[in-house]
Amino acid sequence: MEQILVSRVLNNNVIIAQHPSYNEVVLIGKGIGFNRKKGDEISAQSFEKMFVLKNEVEQESYKKLIPQLNEEIQTVIIEAISYIQQQVKEELTEHFHVALTDHLMVAIHRQMQGMEIRNPFLVETSTLYPFEYKIAHEVLEIIGEKLGISLPKGEAGFIALHIHSGISNRELLEINKHSMLVSQLIQIIEEELEIKIDKESLDCMRLIRHLHFTIHRVLAGEYLSEPEGLSFLLKNEYPVCYNLAWKLIKIMQQSLNKPIYDAEAVYLTMHLQRIRKKYL
Repeated sequence: MEQILVSRVLNNNVIIAQHPSYNEVVLIGKGIGFNRKKGDEISAQSFEKMFVLKNEVEQESYKKLIPQLNEEIQTVIIEAISYIQQQVKEELTEHFHVALTDHLMVAIHRQMQGMEIRNPFLVETSTLYPFEYKIAHEVLEIIGEKLGISLPKGEAGFIALHIHSGISNRELLEINKHSMLVSQLIQIIEEELEIKIDKESLDCMRLIRHLHFTIHRVLAGEYLSEPEGLSFLLKNEYPVCYNLAWKLIKIMQQSLNKPIYDAEAVYLTMHLQRIRKKYL
């Protein structure tokens, strides 16, 4: 029978242990650390969750993070992460567990102190990642119910990005960079067309998705074919939107440092014309 031995007690609910198959692991369970000392054997029935942190950086980050949490907040965060894991089915990355624990701890403390951080990319996030956003809202409900703390709506956007990062194994920095780029492009569209786009409208959601998928295609090097003669037609029929499309394409090229096929300008022109027509 495999022996799991205590390496270090972080608090009453979390210990670091030595596992015969996975080496160092994090064990979580109510009261699991109470009266335990290094070298004690732990039965599989005594813990609720086990995280295998193979990455040494993530191990050290988690070890430093847990002692900063009071046990009530920690228990709720663990429950929230477990809920997310149940909903997404895929195995979430090690970094996700550490990063979201850190984020939720800071968000909860900030709210308790009456501080609120505005989320400028909430519309883009909810449009691009509706599955993750729905789960994030449910996480806010768990925190509200268990701790009596109502985190602001914008936090659902931040949590959704963490969930997407955990599922896709993409760096949060990269995801945020693309959200910022989409937001910048929409702002330029508003300025150039002298309109104020309704961020909740179906047309805006379609535009956000189109810009996002354009970025994805560019980074993946995917070729997009252009219907014959359509570029010439759009250039003559809708010169304002056609020229704006090219301006946006050049900004994307500079930001992504990748070439973009001409056909992207054609499809973007059609989206821009639909938006422009609605607001004229």
